[in-house]
This record gives sequence, C-alpha cells and structure tokens, in this order.
Amino acid sequence: MLTALLAQGTDWIRPDVDWHALAPEIVLIVGINLVLLVDLWIDASKKWIMATLAGFVMLGALVPIVTLAVVGDSTREMFFGRYVVDEYALILKALFLLIGYIVVLMSQTELEEGGYYQGEFYVLMLVSVLGMVAMASSRDLVSIFVSLELLSIPAYMMAAWRKRDPKSNEAGVKYYLLGVFASGVLLYGMSYLYGTTGSTKLTEIGAALGDAESGAGLLAMQVIAVAFVIVGFGFKVSAVPFHTWAPDTYEGAPTPVTAFLSVASKAAGFVGLLSMLFIGMYAADGVYEPFIFVLAALTMTVGNVLALRQTNIVRMLAYSSVSQGGFILMPLAVMASGDAAESALKAVVIYLLIYALSNLGAFAVIIAVSRKTHSGEISSFGGLMQYSPGLGALMTVFLASLTGIPPLGIWIAKFTAFRALLDGADGIGYTLAVIAAVNTVISAAYYMKVLREIWMKPVPDGDTTPISVPQPVWAALGICGVGTIVLGLFPGLVLRFADLSDLTGALGG
Repeated sequence: MLTALLAQGTDWIRPDVDWHALAPEIVLIVGINLVLLVDLWIDASKKWIMATLAGFVMLGALVPIVTLAVVGDSTREMFFGRYVVDEYALILKALFLLIGYIVVLMSQTELEEGGYYQGEFYVLMLVSVLGMVAMASSRDLVSIFVSLELLSIPAYMMAAWRKRDPKSNEAGVKYYLLGVFASGVLLYGMSYLYGTTGSTKLTEIGAALGDAESGAGLLAMQVIAVAFVIVGFGFKVSAVPFHTWAPDTYEGAPTPVTAFLSVASKAAGFVGLLSMLFIGMYAADGVYEPFIFVLAALTMTVGNVLALRQTNIVRMLAYSSVSQGGFILMPLAVMASGDAAESALKAVVIYLLIYALSNLGAFAVIIAVSRKTHSGEISSFGGLMQYSPGLGALMTVFLASLTGIPPLGIWIAKFTAFRALLDGADGIGYTLAVIAAVNTVISAAYYMKVLREIWMKPVPDGDTTPISVPQPVWAALGICGVGTIVLGLFPGLVLRFADLSDLTGALGG
C-alpha cells in the first residue's frame, strides 16, 4: 500500500489551496499586522488613524467576497473538503465584515474621548472578525473550534477594556470564565464525536451517524456528544439556561463592544451550530430536535420576561438579545421534519442578517444619547423627540423592527421563521409557533416602554439642547437605518441572498 501511495507522488498529501477563495482571510491577516505596526510607530496625537485603517481593512476584505460572488463559480473546497467557500459562506463572511465596519464607526469617537488604547482595540476586533470569517467556511471539528476560540479570546479582552472600571472588569471575568467553561464542554462533545466516528470532517461524521441511525441506532456516547455540542454552542449564543453571563457582560463592557458581542459573536455561534447540525449531526434528529425545542421555548420566554423588568436600556437589550436568540433557534427544532430543512436554514440566515442591522442601530442611538445624558437608564430617553427628532425617529425604526412590526426589517425574518415551523408539519413546530406568537406580543411591551419615553415623556432635567452626534456614529446610523427599512420594504432582496442550496445540498437527504 505504501508503495502505491509513493507511486502517486506527493499530490495526495499536499492540500489544495485556492488563493482567490482565501483572499478575505489573507486581507484580514495582512491588515491585522499593518494596524499593529502602524500603531507602534505613529505619535499618540494621530491615533485616530487606527479606526480609519481598521475600517479600510474591513472594506478591503469585502472586495474578494464580491469578486467571488460575481464570478459565480461552483463551491470551492480546500484542504480536502475541510474548508469550503460557497454561497452560504460568502453571505456570512460579508455579514461579519459589515458588522465589524459598523462597530468601528461606533467605536472611534468613544475610544478617542475615553483615552483608551486604540491600536490594540482594533487589532483585537480584526482578529475576532477573522475568526468569524473562518468559521463561515469551516467544515471540520478542528477548524470550527480554532475559529471559535480565535473570535472569542479577543472578545474576552474587549469586554474588560475599561481597565479601571469595576463593572468592565466584572464583565470581562464573567465572560471569560463562562466562555472557557463552554469551550471545554464543546470540546468534550467534539472529542466524543471524533472517537465514535473516527473522523473530524463534518461530512464523514454525518455519514457515520447516518449509518448508525439506519442500523442499531446511535451509540450512547454519540447521544452525549450531540448534547454536549449543543450545550457548548448554547453558551456562545446565550441560550437559556446558559445565558447568565450576557446581562452583566453587556452592561459592563464599553457600549460598542456590547453591540459587537450581541450581534457578531452571537451570529458566529449560530454559524458554527448550523454547520454542525446541517452537515455533521443531521442524522441525529431524534436527539437534537427535542433539545433545541426546549432551548428555543425557554430562551424566548425567559429573555422576554426578564427584559420586562429592566430599567437600564443596555440590560434590557441584553435580555432582548437572549429572546431574539430563541426566535433564531426555533426553525432548527424542526429542520429534519417534512420539507423544513432548506426553509429552516434560510430563516436563520435571514434573521441574522436583519437582526444585525436593527440591533446595531439601537446601540448606535444609545451611544449618541448617552454622550449628553451620561446615563443608561430608560428614563434618560424621556422627550428625545423634542430635542433630537432624528435620533428619536431612528430609535423608533430600530425598536419597531425588533418587535417585528411590518414593513420594517425583522418582520420578514420572523415570517420566514414561522413558515419554517409550519413546513415541519408536526406537533413540535405548531406548539413552538404558538409560543413564539405569544412571546412576540410580550416583547412589544418593553420595546414600547422605551418608545413611550421617547415620544410621550418630558425631558427629565428640562435640558433640550440638541445632541452633537459624531460623523462616524451618523454613518453607522445611516447604514443600519437604510438597511432596516429597505430590507423590510423589499424582502425579496434578502430572500434572494438566502438562496443557500450549496449547504442544504450537503445534507445528503
């Protein structure tokens, strides 16, 4: 056998590399080193260059994604099918880079005025985005775990960025400790998957589990593996009961970091979970579907109930983010039922795309308003329409979108999620649809509480001086506002982007 392999030359051991497909990652790697080197050499008075440079790196990495989409080649596989660039990966890579660019716009003024170290911050953010971009193409247990840690470790440090603020320190420590615990649980489950299937490649794991399902059934260790993998990702997406780190971390971290964690980190966790469920563990539907049903129902319900009690708007949006995670999870509870596989995948991706714009926009308004009020209390938004109607109108758009009110952004995301449940055509789907409908009504209560302050309450201290909003924050608000409105009015745009036949075709069933 060895002689036969040697006779074939070295092609069988040399990984195939498509440099065009890897171009976004290469641009980010070069950009990370460039930002780090420039920060070491420039004077402190010119640190503002760091934000501009980081933004150009994000935009530069978008260019090869656009060219790959325009070329329209078939799926590009590298490293023996363990790293794949397809339509699914390109859409999510673009999403992560767009989120990163918007957060850079939101961060620039706050970092400059707060006196924080800027170069290191943008290096950490670029490294985290690199992990997210790599996650979108990972089709192997090793690359998924490495990508997850690459995006998580910088986020731990960013959460504790205000070194002299006890709340920021607490945020970083809680996020780090629970994140490391979650990584250990996830790695334990992955080790069981590898041990029982003999491979780290998702397609081979899926085939092995499919054979086991059609034969004597899944081994007990494989059931444990599936459960531990879901629990590990449950921490990453702040699903109940693994959400306890989110409110304190979101409140203590700098607001731009909170926005980054609530959108980008959550989306990356869902991307990893999607790849595991749709390719690696699809055959184990009898294990994960009931598990995800319980997670989705608990997450949306507990998140909404706790959000109702909050007086701090960042904590309210933290629990709102938990609840939104339940809505994103619910199509996955029926993904192996009936004809729901493709509609479930599309529903999750659409939700991630639109939720990112609406939630980032809400945090951008909070950053702008807190520059004047120096408060995170919901009551500090009282009378916002009187002295800053532009910000008040934008916050109305973002919160109405998060509620799911047509014709704003998230209504089409919730519509596709409900449709995926109905496509499942089983009792779990119908039950979860009823729970989700009730929770949609509950969520309207706390979003409307903020809107009541904005539209109907007087200014708390009587100061109606207009808010001076920095240009980068206005740019972030513009991108999020236009995206939320346009995608709500023209849902065909986002539905077309969610044509993800490449990944659903990998299911083999």
